[in-house]
Amino acid sequence: MPPNLCSADSLKDSWIKCVVWDLDDTMWQGTLLEDNDVVLMPRIKAIIQQVDARGILQSIASRNNHELAWERLTEFHLAEYFLHPQINWGNKSDSVRIIANKLGISLDTVAFVDDQDFERDEVRFYLPEVLTIDAAHTDKLLNLPRMNPRFITNESSIRRKMYQADIQRHRAESDFTGNKQEFLKTLNLYVTIRVAGESDLRRVEELTIRTNQFNTTGLTYGYELLADLSKSSDHLLLVADMEDRYGASGTIGLALIARESMVWVVKLLITSCRVLSRGIGGVMIGYILRLAKQQHVQLRAQFVSNDRNRMAYVTYRFHGFYEVAERGNLIMLEHNLTNIRPYPSHITVRSSLP
Repeated sequence: MPPNLCSADSLKDSWIKCVVWDLDDTMWQGTLLEDNDVVLMPRIKAIIQQVDARGILQSIASRNNHELAWERLTEFHLAEYFLHPQINWGNKSDSVRIIANKLGISLDTVAFVDDQDFERDEVRFYLPEVLTIDAAHTDKLLNLPRMNPRFITNESSIRRKMYQADIQRHRAESDFTGNKQEFLKTLNLYVTIRVAGESDLRRVEELTIRTNQFNTTGLTYGYELLADLSKSSDHLLLVADMEDRYGASGTIGLALIARESMVWVVKLLITSCRVLSRGIGGVMIGYILRLAKQQHVQLRAQFVSNDRNRMAYVTYRFHGFYEVAERGNLIMLEHNLTNIRPYPSHITVRSSLP
């Protein structure tokens, strides 16, 4: 079975990555500016907590007074669940777009919940990719197939906290007086590259499904196929973990390499959208180049272009790959294994491989 036709593929572009909530008559009963003593909708807190536990991010798009609304969310012990909240008097579609941009996710992975027909229609008109949900159906939210990933991984259960750590990094960078390279050196950033074990496979499947921007072929590999590949002597499945002074970012990259006696082919290379700005994709490419040179094999890489992954192609070319063949939308790249770029000075690379 081709990998992009495995069972997980039907979910690839459909799982929701972020739920954006309205506030008045959606999260709480009543209008805050008319009645300061609003109360939460029945079960809403439990729903928000369950969405969070599934690794789905959440935010706010509300026409409201920011200070007053945030005070209420804090009193309800809910403020911590929402990333990049947009509480203002602007259009909801603008707010949803800003949230998606800040999170680095595509609009077709966003759900917007609001009680007003007008607001849902406005978002639907300007952002047709977004799933719009009537707040009257909030109690059915958790049952939607798009809200139920196949696996809840370690990264899923702490995804919000990892994004919050990213927000801290960005704030620290904004306050930093030097250039970007100097700031990156202050992070004490470590990347560990290792062979994927059985305990990694659920996260690997999740990465193939969730990652769009740095995904070299766009193929989806389900858990069962990954289990077979990880046991195959003809393949090498690598994963990359990252940590810095703000904490661990979990497994943020993977590479699938088909191995023949004299030729290796990188079938898939993925880096999580959360860490694109830290050069992890280039680190993984550099590691594979060094490994191939050590093994005295020829190295090629497959690339399938779409409207989201040009950065992956540019990174391949930046690290010395050149095109050698093209068949339909599949481009075959190759590297002569000379002039391998050094690792970025701000990253310490560790590996359990020889």
